[in-house]
Amino acid sequence: MSKTLRVVVPPHPLIGHWLTLLRDRNTPPALFATAMAELGRWLTYEAMRDWIPYQRVQVQTPLAKTEGTVVDGSVPILAVPVLRAGLGLWEGARTVLPSAAVAHMGFQRDGNGASSCYLNGLPEQIPANAGVLVFEPMVASAATLLQVLEALEAKGVSGVRVRVISALAASPGLKSLGERYSDLTIYTGCIDAELDGQQRILPGLGDAAERLYGMAQPGFVG
Repeated sequence: MSKTLRVVVPPHPLIGHWLTLLRDRNTPPALFATAMAELGRWLTYEAMRDWIPYQRVQVQTPLAKTEGTVVDGSVPILAVPVLRAGLGLWEGARTVLPSAAVAHMGFQRDGNGASSCYLNGLPEQIPANAGVLVFEPMVASAATLLQVLEALEAKGVSGVRVRVISALAASPGLKSLGERYSDLTIYTGCIDAELDGQQRILPGLGDAAERLYGMAQPGFVG
């Protein structure tokens, strides 16, 4: 049986609520940051539902012994926020995974729209049993995310060991990802159908980094 890209859009009203605030052009930066963090938190919660390592333990309640489950801290988790707006998602996700190691990756675009990596914080070696969560604010053409996945693949990490958290994804980018990484799983708030001529998601939510850090406000003077 051939593998296919798995894209999960959790049907939770709070995810829809926070995504709607991200889309609204009138949402101020402070509320935009809250919405991004909340999306990161809820999407990470959903992503870890069937993925987080745990073990069975015996505990003594005030009345009797019983069996329960606890998170297995011996299995490492690596979070990879894609700068800059990926930090907004990670801000909420870190409340779900407070013990995760963090490796940042940063990309910049040239005049032709091509992205290049200016910061690769991935460790030299990633443990063979580690799970990796990539926090990519938006999957438009998927050009940046493909570079992140290629960098992880070069470290021996791919397939079911990787999950992507994204506030919003577009069908063209998901198609490109599926052609290259068919066993990848992505958790996102919504799938939009189109990109415009500048490879921006439509209807989308605008420039996530500019809005997150207040640089999209009218009349702002640096």
